[in-house]
Amino acid sequence: MSQPEIASGQGGSNGQAQAREPAELRRGAAGRSLMERFAGLGPIIGLIVLCAVGAGLNSDFATLDNGLNVLTRTAFIGIIAVGMCFVIILGGIDLSVGSMAALIAGCVIMFINWAAGAFASPLMAVIAGTVLAVGLGAGFGLAHGLLIAKGRIEPFIVTLGTLGIYRAYLTYFADGGALTLENSLADLYAPVYYGNLFGVPLPVVAFLVVAVIGAVILNKTTYGRHVQAIGSNETVARYAAVDVERVKILTYMLLGICVGVATLFYVPRLGSASPTTGLLWELEAIAAVIVGGAALKGGHGSIVGTIIGAILLSVISNILNLTSLISVYLNAAVQGFVIIIVAFMQKGRR
Repeated sequence: MSQPEIASGQGGSNGQAQAREPAELRRGAAGRSLMERFAGLGPIIGLIVLCAVGAGLNSDFATLDNGLNVLTRTAFIGIIAVGMCFVIILGGIDLSVGSMAALIAGCVIMFINWAAGAFASPLMAVIAGTVLAVGLGAGFGLAHGLLIAKGRIEPFIVTLGTLGIYRAYLTYFADGGALTLENSLADLYAPVYYGNLFGVPLPVVAFLVVAVIGAVILNKTTYGRHVQAIGSNETVARYAAVDVERVKILTYMLLGICVGVATLFYVPRLGSASPTTGLLWELEAIAAVIVGGAALKGGHGSIVGTIIGAILLSVISNILNLTSLISVYLNAAVQGFVIIIVAFMQKGRR
């Protein structure tokens, strides 16, 4: 065979190989896309299966009253989880949200008790207290953001430190006991938790509103895209002229605001705050985000998945309460196992 013929034959072989490679890559990408879509449906499938199991184990599970009760109890953690979703997508973490909520609750109670006399208007005192809750949350979040973004301290270290600081100050203010709203003020504040809008409890309405706003911010704004870009690759985001420090500060402020909103709905539930208030809320919020499909190392996550994750965890707790399959004291252990299992599954996908 002549040289040209050999060259021609080799060229044809190489051309066929090159033609096959893109086709194989496309098939691989399509397969991965299908697996990712199926993985994204995992929380929904899990929630449906759990609801079916709960209904089979106890007839009271599938009632409207129980459903609203589950959603109401989900609302506090769900609102915080929306903010936590942004932080985890960013590639950060916040271990202090439970302690932060406890301190905010204590400060709000002390302020309302004082302001009722100072303002000579109990209603104005309650309104000012709700504003204070959101303001304190934003302030605590700002402190976290500055320490992490400007101080270059790891989020784990910052929030582990503030976890102890916040709860210690609440214990100090309460003198080791509990801070309690005065009876008349508690009655005035109670509708914020016990009231409803067209039959839907107000905490659930607030949860839905926060979730919708969070989804719009994450998916439809430049800020949301920057959060995802930083979580995917912070170095590349910097080269793309993203103001990384500013985005980090805003993200932790957003989480702080969510904690403040959740707390202002939580305070009228019991009308008091103690050193055990908000205990393990950080575990539940992080678990909701992870179960909802967010990547542990950042860059990927969704508000819808987070909502489903929060509801799924509440359903697990509700089933345990109704059926006594295992002790309710093991609820936190169940959530811990869920986090570990989901993390292991994510590692397998990577």
